[in-house]
Amino acid sequence: MATLFAANESMVMVDGEAVEGVQSIEYRQQAVRRNLYAVGGAERIGVISGPQAVEGRIRVASTTSALDGRIGNETFQISSQLRHGDTTMTVSFDDCLLTEKTFEMSVGGHGEAVYSFTATRVREERG
Repeated sequence: MATLFAANESMVMVDGEAVEGVQSIEYRQQAVRRNLYAVGGAERIGVISGPQAVEGRIRVASTTSALDGRIGNETFQISSQLRHGDTTMTVSFDDCLLTEKTFEMSVGGHGEAVYSFTATRVREERG
């Protein structure tokens, strides 16, 4: 059965500071894998694991001082506490670096900033 987390019950923090106005958070963890074959064989006999990468984006209504101006070599931690009732999961991103910030505002709407980041690792802990 799927666990459904509610955005209005969840929160995102940067270095322990709550980020207001979060519209969404998304991330992907990717690992390089290579197949290993026996000499003269056609079937895979194993897998060689290579580097791993973590990339993510946080979309915020307007902007947030917790992330503004962090493009550069300053690392930080992002922690997202996902909740729905008594069900919780903490997703932590270690040694993050901000790679890009975009801002968009359209007629009749409000401004939104998207902060893209990379991380050394991501940890998911269910509580």
